[in-house]
Amino acid sequence: MALCNAVELLLCGQRLGREEGVVLYREATLPLLSLLATYVRLQKNGYETYYNRNAHVEPTNICLFQCSFCSYRRDAHSPEAWYLTLEQIAQRVKEQEAQGNTEVHITGGVHPSWTIEDLEQIVHTVHTAAPTLHIKAFSAVELIAIFQKSDLTWHDGLSRLKNAGLCSIPGGGAEIFDESVRRRICPEKCTGREWLALHREAHKLGLTSNATMLFGHIESYEHRVDHMLALRNLQDETRGFNCFIPLKYRAAHNALAVQGEVSLLEVLRNYAVSRCLLDNIGHLKCYWPMLGKKNLPIALHYGVDDLDGTIGNSTRIYSMAGAQDNRPSATVEELQQMVYREGFVPFERNSVYEKIVTSA
Repeated sequence: MALCNAVELLLCGQRLGREEGVVLYREATLPLLSLLATYVRLQKNGYETYYNRNAHVEPTNICLFQCSFCSYRRDAHSPEAWYLTLEQIAQRVKEQEAQGNTEVHITGGVHPSWTIEDLEQIVHTVHTAAPTLHIKAFSAVELIAIFQKSDLTWHDGLSRLKNAGLCSIPGGGAEIFDESVRRRICPEKCTGREWLALHREAHKLGLTSNATMLFGHIESYEHRVDHMLALRNLQDETRGFNCFIPLKYRAAHNALAVQGEVSLLEVLRNYAVSRCLLDNIGHLKCYWPMLGKKNLPIALHYGVDDLDGTIGNSTRIYSMAGAQDNRPSATVEELQQMVYREGFVPFERNSVYEKIVTSA
């Protein structure tokens, strides 16, 4: 009966609550979830499916924090640690711009010595070297730690970065908001409430952002639902989230590996429930380096309407955690053909989901 009530609410255009979200996770079959998520996706975006031309810059993997799920972090003395100079960053974004990219995604470790001046220099360097690129940079975790070290309010820190050329912030570091979970997997990081508050402040300043959830480790379905409802509440208030990105925990080379990984079917279940619950966030993104390129097409049938982008072998965060695509890169033609084969229509977008129309 509870499942029937949840389905009826959804089909009548009513907002689902915590009880309905949990029952969809626990009781709905995958075919039913696919139908429901596709129904919501078609209501919101029709058959339109988005991608962009993007790449990452990861300035360093040296990090102040030691999260148990992370395979990316290294100490400064490690032979696997890296630190990009401003000249190296400038060269990379020049190449990305020359390839026709429209966005650069900048995130990495929280370097122990960095202050606000280091972040400003990175943003200014990118903006000067590649002025046409939309700069999406620094997760809330990075920003909060560095603002605190620099003795800055979040408003002042974000304002300085915006003045340097920052356009939006990525959604990383959200993990699971529940504090009992965070105490076990990332006790040194900012709290869930702080993550939400930082994004609220960014939205007030006109900086849009993305939102993520790291799932498939020690959390429960209730934790996932509460996480999404917290995002939904903030979106009601600010309308600043561009998209939601569920990220599957990958178990290779990290301290949480004993937990193993959830199956592809559970990933699809999570996409579908996300699409049904997050009625005020317009887009659901499949970050394909996490899922694997070969699995990307099926995600389109579970509510996903965004494929992220071309990426160009520019990120190592998931490859270091055991992802199947060790050199993640996709061509525009690949992404377009995947979409067409599944019965949808591809559109190139910019970072705020405006369509990019190219002349013939």
